[in-house]
This record gives sequence, C-alpha cells and structure tokens, in this order.
Amino acid sequence: MKRIISILVLMIGLGLQAQTALYNSGNIRIHDEGQIGFHTDLINNAAFDQNLGLAGFYGSNTISVSGAFMPAFFDTEIANDQGVLLNIGMSVSSNTNFVAGNFMTPRLQQDIYFNFLQDAFYVGEGDLSKVDGYVTLNNEQNFIFPVGDSEQLRSLTLNSSGTNSFAKCAYYFENPSNPATFPQSFDPTKKPRTMGDISEVEFWHLEGSVSSSIQISWNERSNMAALTEEVAKIIPVGWNIGGKSWVNLGAASVVGDLNQGFLISDNFVPDDYAIITFAAEATAKELLTLDNYLVTPNGDGVNDALYIEELELSNDDTISIYNRQGQKVYEEDNYTNGFTGFSNLDNLVINRAAGLPNGVYFYVIAMKDLKLNYQGFLYLEH
Repeated sequence: MKRIISILVLMIGLGLQAQTALYNSGNIRIHDEGQIGFHTDLINNAAFDQNLGLAGFYGSNTISVSGAFMPAFFDTEIANDQGVLLNIGMSVSSNTNFVAGNFMTPRLQQDIYFNFLQDAFYVGEGDLSKVDGYVTLNNEQNFIFPVGDSEQLRSLTLNSSGTNSFAKCAYYFENPSNPATFPQSFDPTKKPRTMGDISEVEFWHLEGSVSSSIQISWNERSNMAALTEEVAKIIPVGWNIGGKSWVNLGAASVVGDLNQGFLISDNFVPDDYAIITFAAEATAKELLTLDNYLVTPNGDGVNDALYIEELELSNDDTISIYNRQGQKVYEEDNYTNGFTGFSNLDNLVINRAAGLPNGVYFYVIAMKDLKLNYQGFLYLEH
C-alpha cells in the first residue's frame, strides 16, 4: 500500500457527544502526486472536484461519505474491511483500486452511486472488494460494472452499439417478485407461454439508452437447477416497462453448467426494461397441454387462422385436420398458421373454394424432433 498522509480526526460538535469526521468546506485539494488517506468520515459541503493524486479509504471501521457535494477524485483506493458507505455519490476520473471492503450505496436511493467518469477504470475487484450498490459510467461504449452484494461480485458486462453518455447498474440478491429494497415487484405469471420459470434469487437493474448486449453469469447461489435441467435453455429475461410483462431478451451464447456459467444476450435497449434476470425456456412437456381452438376467418384480426404457439418449439412438426367423418381436410409440415378454414388437399372435399363448412374438426399434431404427439378439437365458424 502506498505511503500516505493520514487524516485521522477532525472534531465536529461539542463536549462528549462530539462526532469524528473530516469536514470539507472548500479548503482541501489533492495536487498532482499528492496522497490523502481517510480513516474517518468525510462530510463534503463544498466543491471537491479538481483533485489529482490518490485518495484512499482505510481502517477497520465503516467510513461514511456525506454532504452537499459529490467529491470527485483522480485515483482512489479502498482497504477497509468494513467498507465505505456513500450517502452521497462519488466520482473517479482515473483508477480505482479495490483492495479490501466495499463501496456501498443505499439501493433505496438510486441517485447515489459510484461514478466512473470518461476513461476511468479499476483493478482488484472481487468478492471481497467491489461496489455493493449502484455504479454509473460516462461516455463509454463498453464497460464491466463491478457490482455485487455484500458477499459476492456479480458483475454485468455492457457492450453497446454506440457510446453511452450515461449508464447505471446495480445487482440485487433478492426475489424479483417480492424484492426487499427495489421499489417495484414483478409478477412471474406475466410472461409468454414459451417462457418457463423465472429466477427467484437475483436480478440486475440496468439503465442505458443505447442498444446493447449484456453478459451476466450465474453460480451455485443462483440455483439454476430450480429453473431447468438443461443449460441450453437458460435465457436472459427483462421486465418490459411498456408491456408490463417479462420478455425473452434472447441468448446469443450460453456457456457452462448448472453450477457455473454465463450468457451473452441479443441486443436490446436497457431503458425499455425495469430489471433483468435469468429464466428458462419452457420445455415442450411443460407447454403442451394443448387446448381446443376456435377459428373465425372473418377478417377481424381475431382467430382468423389456427394459431398454436407451442409449435414454435418444434423444428419438425406436422399438423393434420379431420372433419367429423374422419376425412382429412388439411395437412401441413412445419405449420405456419396456414389453416383459415379452407382445405389444402385434393380429395373428396366438395366445393373446396367456398371453404369448409362450419362445425367441429379434429386435429392431430406430431412434433417429430421432440417425440411428442397431441390431438384435440377445433371449432370453425365463418
């Protein structure tokens, strides 16, 4: 650890009730090659943003940073097992050295964050030292947010199609459907049928206005086995703010096993989503409790064709439709919502151009690649 000038105590208050802190009212600046070490709280009530050199946070007691102005340091370092609690934001323009302990921000106050200015970077991050709370970036295209909770580093990698003027991220080791410190809960039943279980363990809050992909990882604590038995079915999902439901963000790559791994998402705009977490694609057996269907091809945009969402899971399917006499009136491989009440077979169907008569029909579905077969009824009404 570098040699430093240690500022130990400045007394604020009166008598035995005095509180120890360094109070900045505008008389402090760290010059080039200067070094300052904080072993006590910092109350910053004046501009403290023309700094060079190193500002370190040391000791064995939690240090609080508060005041009316966000301090901005050049290089900073943390070597304090009890951490540094930010009650006001902090900016760094060069290097942050994570040695021991966390910079902590109150998650209920999302406007307080550890801020990396343009071209700022960090080293040494890990489970023992990171940001337990919100991290922001400025004017960067790609960035790895060194976020986590009190116990683990759970970083998120942002790869954007352009420069982010500002982006923000935090990790929550909380159940999205009932979070303790996030101001909104997210209903796990509001999802498409092709989506299976959604994580009840963790999520990330990411803000950014530029189309981006992300990389997030899981470990044993993530309990991915509760979501799926197949790593390939793990997907990133986000709560869409406009649609008020979960959306599959698309997995461009999935690597690892159920105990440890990571995925890279397709591109999306982070600001469209309140939070991001893991889910699993629904398996065919979970989805295929196929119903009876109504087809009303009258041009009103509702049930104009036979649509069976679950067929999207199969890459080798066949659907056959029969009338009540057992006569096959329609058949299609790799079905694409083509049945609109007309036969596509050259058989004994009378007046085929006029469409099939109203009534009950019988369908049979074979999903050959999934080795699944289903059958049921549909009602046709022109």
